[in-house]
Amino acid sequence: MPENLAATAPASAPAAGLIRWIERRPGTAFGGFLAMHFVVWTALPALLYVNLPLDLIEALVYGREWQFGYDKLPPLPWWLIEAVHRAFDADIAYYATAQATILVAFALVFALARPLVGATGALIAVLIIDGLHYFQYTAVKFNHDVIQLPFWALAGYAFHTGLRRGGLGAWCLLGFAMGGALWAKYFVVVLAVPYALFMVFDRQARRALATPGPWLALCVTLVVAAPHIVWLFQSDFLPFAYASRRATPVRGWFDHLLHPAVFFGSQIFFLLPSLFIAAAMFWPAEGKKSLVEPFDRRIVTLLAFGPALTMIALAAVTGRGAVAMWGYPLWLFLGLWLVMAARVSFDTARLTRIIGAWAIVFTIFVLAFIANYLVLPPLDHRYRAVLFPGDKLGEMLTARFHDATCRSPDCSSLRYVIGSMWDGGNLAHYSPDQPQVLIDGLPARAPWIDLDDLRDKGAVLVWTQSDPHQIPPAFAAIAPGAELGAPFDLPMRRGDGTVHVGWAILKPR
Repeated sequence: MPENLAATAPASAPAAGLIRWIERRPGTAFGGFLAMHFVVWTALPALLYVNLPLDLIEALVYGREWQFGYDKLPPLPWWLIEAVHRAFDADIAYYATAQATILVAFALVFALARPLVGATGALIAVLIIDGLHYFQYTAVKFNHDVIQLPFWALAGYAFHTGLRRGGLGAWCLLGFAMGGALWAKYFVVVLAVPYALFMVFDRQARRALATPGPWLALCVTLVVAAPHIVWLFQSDFLPFAYASRRATPVRGWFDHLLHPAVFFGSQIFFLLPSLFIAAAMFWPAEGKKSLVEPFDRRIVTLLAFGPALTMIALAAVTGRGAVAMWGYPLWLFLGLWLVMAARVSFDTARLTRIIGAWAIVFTIFVLAFIANYLVLPPLDHRYRAVLFPGDKLGEMLTARFHDATCRSPDCSSLRYVIGSMWDGGNLAHYSPDQPQVLIDGLPARAPWIDLDDLRDKGAVLVWTQSDPHQIPPAFAAIAPGAELGAPFDLPMRRGDGTVHVGWAILKPR
């Protein structure tokens, strides 16, 4: 065993052999990492989530309607989940979709990093960002934050390629990435603004403005995003009201300092595992001469920090609070920037420490996930949505609708549910009849539902967050004449919690 490896740790022969294999074949090792990441983070929620989480319930409520826009967010992730539902109709397929999205983002980061820092450096760049819970623990819940990742990664890859090598293909890819990112989430503005400013203020990047490339990218962006942009104008930018409600309101001048500071602090906290993985690159210091060209370094610096600084600047200017989870796509290229900044050679000892640190972080996330959803529920009595008895709710209320409305063996199925996104969405998904949901009893939230048809076909009303003995006013207003049923309780699927269910039936007229 080499002396430097022996001085690092008494590594076992298999571990030492693995490190030597990674040194020889870092590209293959990256493929193995992707496979392990996919298997672990697909299997864990499939095994431990006994009910779909809210984001997936919401996707199944919205996605089946195939609208160009909705009252909350752009439709792309909801369309994808609906497509997966129709193709596979299995919970594990939704979790696999989330991991496939993560893997595409990782592959694009690796593709950008490899020519700059080599295959080993590119592998390490990805391992560093894998320390973020955004790519592990919370990424199992496929949503708008997760679907942003491949578009943001593609945008970074295409932007660098377009500036360094030119070619209209790279600029077309950039336009596709930007347009796709808009379909994913309106957060795309935080991506586009720093890219545009870089092209204006960087001397070398500015030369590209005299070529067709950037303008072609702008045209492709508009073409890709056009159907949703048209819908936004037609709906008077309806989803922006949701975004405004999500952001913390301004209470005074101090919020212009407090809110960006809180967001910055949350991101630093989330980055601590990644910085732990990266620490082995900086100690002991080596001071190796960098072979990365200055222009490449400036581009990667922009990719690593530009969107995050733009988000902080927006919070400072507007004074509005930013949700910590908005940080999902901000740090995709931080690992590459750190590898470039370290200026070290990845000898056996250093590579051993880096991979060892990553393995510790990965294992901690896995154990925390298992503890949270398997070990702790009987002990801490905390509500967990993924332990909700959605299957029993859907089965029981569908059966009660049939009992109350069927007059022959050929009775009609349950077509409509009136309820919150969570209650109604669970009933709809787990019901054998797969009804549509009139969200919160508000036609404005589900304009695709024909209220006359709802009253003709009948509906189930369901609620769990208010008095089960009284129909919520919004539900009663939209379903006059609904007959209140006797409340009942359902135990949570794991732990000792109980769900108090209120329900009513609007019989077909």
